[in-house]
Amino acid sequence: MSSTVSRRRIGVILVAGGSGQRLGYGVPKAQVPLAGVALLAHALQGVQDAGIAAAVAVAVPAGDTIMHALCRDAKLTVPCTVVEGGATRSASVRAALDALPQDLDAVLVHDAARALTPPEVFRRVADALAAGAAAVIPAVPVTDTIKSTEETADGQTAAAPRRVTGTADRSVLRAVQTPQGFDAALLRRAHRAVEDFSAEQAAAVTDDAMLAESLGAEVYVVEGSERSLKITTPLDLLLAEAVLASGQKLQED
Repeated sequence: MSSTVSRRRIGVILVAGGSGQRLGYGVPKAQVPLAGVALLAHALQGVQDAGIAAAVAVAVPAGDTIMHALCRDAKLTVPCTVVEGGATRSASVRAALDALPQDLDAVLVHDAARALTPPEVFRRVADALAAGAAAVIPAVPVTDTIKSTEETADGQTAAAPRRVTGTADRSVLRAVQTPQGFDAALLRRAHRAVEDFSAEQAAAVTDDAMLAESLGAEVYVVEGSERSLKITTPLDLLLAEAVLASGQKLQED
């Protein structure tokens, strides 16, 4: 960790409120086992290994007690607070943000579903913030061809053919990951602004960089990682198992 980063107080928010219905385990997503260990435990270990956090806040589903125990058992070397998340992602982040110390220089917001994010991604985001950026996101190049299509017409099923309206230049496109890092004051200001959003507007917020952009903040990109896949479907979980097994094998070799 650079000396500049080490002098800054950084908070890390872990968003762990997903229902996990598509994974089919019947438990919240962050409790789903990956190689016998809950996704949240993997994510917490990634934060610990990054060594940048002064405090951690985890947003979990309302009434959840198992994830409280997972956070306690993680034995982080910094304070870790567990809060109940809200009905939307932004509400969950806001609840966790309110639980963090007020004297932080920066805050990183991370999805527990990206449980295998390498520590160096956290450090790259933190380094960019220390260098003066107010908002930083990790991302990887888009390798698929991306096309825009017509919206689904009334009465038309999602599976019905739709006319292509354009092809994006993928050389300038990036697939965004987490942790996303922000100047602490900017992130707090952005989440206060959400309180004036309609329910539809709040539900449409898919990441915190969108909120920073809405305030006119410049958002910068650093290199992400192919290991930082978002685990949402059974296929994602199988891929994560393979990635984890491959990494362990390489270490053993």
